[in-house]
Amino acid sequence: MSSVPEDRTHARVIDPSTSMGGASAAAEPEAEHRARTESIGQMFSSFAENLSTLFRQEIQLAKAEATASAKQAGTGIGMFVGAAIGGFFVLMFLSMALMWALGSLMPVGWAALIVAVIWGIIAAVLAQMGKKNLEKVKGLPQTQETVQEIPPTLNPSKETP
Repeated sequence: MSSVPEDRTHARVIDPSTSMGGASAAAEPEAEHRARTESIGQMFSSFAENLSTLFRQEIQLAKAEATASAKQAGTGIGMFVGAAIGGFFVLMFLSMALMWALGSLMPVGWAALIVAVIWGIIAAVLAQMGKKNLEKVKGLPQTQETVQEIPPTLNPSKETP
């Protein structure tokens, strides 16, 4: 006798004719439900609000990434400047020592010119290396990725991921 009420209860939950569409309404996607219940004005209002929110979030993401990138670059550049100042003094005195050493073998003017040419070559090599390092700065990769996702989202013929 206890199995009969359980079967009737179970039959009521499964049988769609007795639920009056309640089970199918729960399974209906939100977009379809909104399409049936909202007016076009409400849909456009919702669309404009969502689009505005999306753009605000993209701008906030870009600002956050730009700030993080700028801080990282600023720290690195500051350390390079400090190292450059210290290195400048070391190299200046070593260059003067080399110039005076060469000056014992030839006129001091020619020795100074030789040291200057050597430093010109070193400066050119360092400039090329610095340029390669600055080209490795990533920029705003996450913002670029999410901005590229916006056009497919706005396409009405495709379903949003």
